[in-house]
Amino acid sequence: MDAIVIGAGIGGLCAAIGLRRRGWQVTVLERAPQFAEVGAGITLMANGLRGLDALGVGDAVRAAGAADAPGGTRDADGRWISRIDGDAMTRLLGTAALGIHRADLHAALRTQLPADCLITGAEVVELAPGPRPRVAYRHRDERVTRDAALIVGADGLHSVVRARLFPGHPGPVYCGSTAWRGVTTAPWNGERAAAITWGPGAEFGMVPLGGGRVYWYAAINAPENQHVDDEAAAVRARFGRWHAPIPALLDATDPAAVIRTDLRHLATPLPSYAQGAVVLLGDAAHAMTPFLGQGANQAIEDAAVLAAVCGPGDDVPAALAEYDRLRRPRSQQVARAAAQIGRIGQQLSNPLAVGLRNTLMRLTPPQMALRSMARWADWRPPAARPAAGRPV
Repeated sequence: MDAIVIGAGIGGLCAAIGLRRRGWQVTVLERAPQFAEVGAGITLMANGLRGLDALGVGDAVRAAGAADAPGGTRDADGRWISRIDGDAMTRLLGTAALGIHRADLHAALRTQLPADCLITGAEVVELAPGPRPRVAYRHRDERVTRDAALIVGADGLHSVVRARLFPGHPGPVYCGSTAWRGVTTAPWNGERAAAITWGPGAEFGMVPLGGGRVYWYAAINAPENQHVDDEAAAVRARFGRWHAPIPALLDATDPAAVIRTDLRHLATPLPSYAQGAVVLLGDAAHAMTPFLGQGANQAIEDAAVLAAVCGPGDDVPAALAEYDRLRRPRSQQVARAAAQIGRIGQQLSNPLAVGLRNTLMRLTPPQMALRSMARWADWRPPAARPAAGRPV
């Protein structure tokens, strides 16, 4: 049976891989005319890696990344507020986290799919949900209309599929923070730590990647739509006097490759992730702030669960109702937690409140802090269920 995945980001590719492994004939529609490197990295946590393992691509992804380095959280002067015992975290969760460039992750996922199932430059212009949904898209100046047994909306923050299924939903909103992102141009010879620094209303993070490079991000409270021509100069003006190695990381990054993004999320949760034989996953379903580092990990979870519950020949609406039952409560809980962490972390600006927070964190017993950090990564995918009466 045929499935159409709209969107070829991390979640869309993972969904396509998982559905193909279950026996679906999959087509992926991507609006962008070609796949290009995005200058950012991510941390794949235990839950995301388990999801990739369930999809059969965990080893390929691990080969392109770097095992998470020791680290923790520092204050604006560079003093440690809390430290992460990487070995203890690995023992607790059963696997180390992985730092990986988004482009490397994307390439590793694309190699798991036949090239002819990926259609780039395909802009969706119409979607008709139902038991046999239909999608229309423009490709090479032609309008193409197709129906399918399953349509997956993995088309990101500004999802066309979400807007069609829930036209009254307010969509993504600005969370009050803007962020710069960059990756060092050459292998980094300095400190290799997976670390966050909190200042009043500001945060700087660094994550070692595969190939020796380091991904960094910097976030501040700010009005939205304040972009400037030279974003590298803007982030340097804001963070260039912070503690080492922050200034050196900024200097080691190509200024033209620095990206700035106003952080938006779905502050109003969706009432469902499925309608008929159309389903949402990733940012289309639950776009969240990045303060837990769970956005991509939750998209991978979505894809693993969708593949587990929905095989060709199944009652697709019933399978998608089960997906919704399994995914919506957890992913929306993670989204709420991410917003809360942002409020007491990067977005906290009152100096007295910042000092109190830092003191409380220093006084927290290490095991308690470890279990708190591991809470959202402690997830395991469900076993794939037999499709249409056949054993898996």
